[in-house]
Amino acid sequence: MSGHSKWANIKHKKDATDKKRGKIFSRLAKEIMVAAKMGGGDANANPRLRSALTAARAANMPNTNIDRAIKKGLGELGDVTFEEILYEGYAPGGVALLIECLTDNRNRSISEVRTTLDRSNGNLAAAGAVGWMFKRLSHFVISGDNADEDKLMDIVLDAGADDIDVEDGVAEIWAAPEAFEAIAQALADAKVATDEAEITRKADTTVEIKDIHTAQQILKLVDRLEELDDVQMVTANFEIADEIADQLEEE
Repeated sequence: MSGHSKWANIKHKKDATDKKRGKIFSRLAKEIMVAAKMGGGDANANPRLRSALTAARAANMPNTNIDRAIKKGLGELGDVTFEEILYEGYAPGGVALLIECLTDNRNRSISEVRTTLDRSNGNLAAAGAVGWMFKRLSHFVISGDNADEDKLMDIVLDAGADDIDVEDGVAEIWAAPEAFEAIAQALADAKVATDEAEITRKADTTVEIKDIHTAQQILKLVDRLEELDDVQMVTANFEIADEIADQLEEE
């Protein structure tokens, strides 16, 4: 199966212990609200809401938070209007960035994103500049005893999985967006818990980072973007060389 940056596993393990759950729940709640507003509160008839609920449960989001987000989306707790915006840009080292936002204030979002990029040696790009490099895909992350390639292939291959990569006790499953629900159900039926379950974007080509200073700059920029309230997801096309990832892990 295809390889990927060792840093992806290191970051996942760090996130599992010290990630900001409040930010994660806020991001998930926004997606649930938008899905409910656009397609109604019946998950059986609303594919986007089903996907949002799957991601929320994978993150152990409390049911009370989920129910409140659905009600807000339906207007039962006051009208909520969020606009979806996709910004494109560059990080140090020529790394391409996609920055997905859900916002109730477009001017605030663009200002915060541009300022964060400018202060971190990145820059905003025109629409279409880098978006063509990325494809939308279903993505699942599994760790622990269930992160076994043979076991997972038996569970998800027939459900539509295209790629399974296992490294350092962390498994990633990739598939077409339309396979998301089938794979999520197959994993649930097999009682395999997911650390992450989402429809995201993945770059067709990557830039390998072999310099620790550049790697640090990129990671700081991505972290700062992800901390912005309006930002839902940041996707980049970098891979950090293993020897550099080892140094970063020691920091």
